[in-house]
Amino acid sequence: MPNEIPAGPVTVELRVSNSRFITHLAPAAEVATARAFIASIRAKMPDANHHVYAYVIGHGGTTTLGMSDDGEPSGTAGRPALAVLKGSGLGDVVVVVTRYFGGTLLGTGGLVHAYGDSVKAVLAEVVRVEKIARCSLLMVMPYPLYEGVKRQLAGFDSSIDNEEFGTDVTLTVTVRVADAHTIEALLIEQTAGTIEILHTDLD
Repeated sequence: MPNEIPAGPVTVELRVSNSRFITHLAPAAEVATARAFIASIRAKMPDANHHVYAYVIGHGGTTTLGMSDDGEPSGTAGRPALAVLKGSGLGDVVVVVTRYFGGTLLGTGGLVHAYGDSVKAVLAEVVRVEKIARCSLLMVMPYPLYEGVKRQLAGFDSSIDNEEFGTDVTLTVTVRVADAHTIEALLIEQTAGTIEILHTDLD
């Protein structure tokens, strides 16, 4: 089964006994990214009563988990949100459930359901994509090879992240890990060994 991640951010709102539960979900490949997203939601809606969050970074046995009740009774908010998120099979994902209190106390059971249902609702709207392992290649070549190398790279799922034009041309390229060795061998052959692949951060 492929490792799935969210294709992009999603927002869903539920109303439970006059309280508003606004759930924002976003991709997050690192804990720092998740925390930055949580902070951005807090800043966006500073007048809310609670910003409950949960995140799952990674997949399978290499996951990092996080959650917070953010002032709700212990175990009634972050824990059910995280349980639903973990059960979805998604990785590299963060959710923030923002609550505007509507004047009616929900009780512990009501809160557990409200936060769990909020995460279920946003997950129902998520577009899932397969997480593809990528790595970076640093290439140095004479100017006459530049256009030909770019044409070869265009045939792969790749992106040129940086170009430097000095004595030679230096490209920083992100490629799929599965394609990296094929691309290296192809370019070395096509350029008769005049291209230098100085660094790969392959796992």
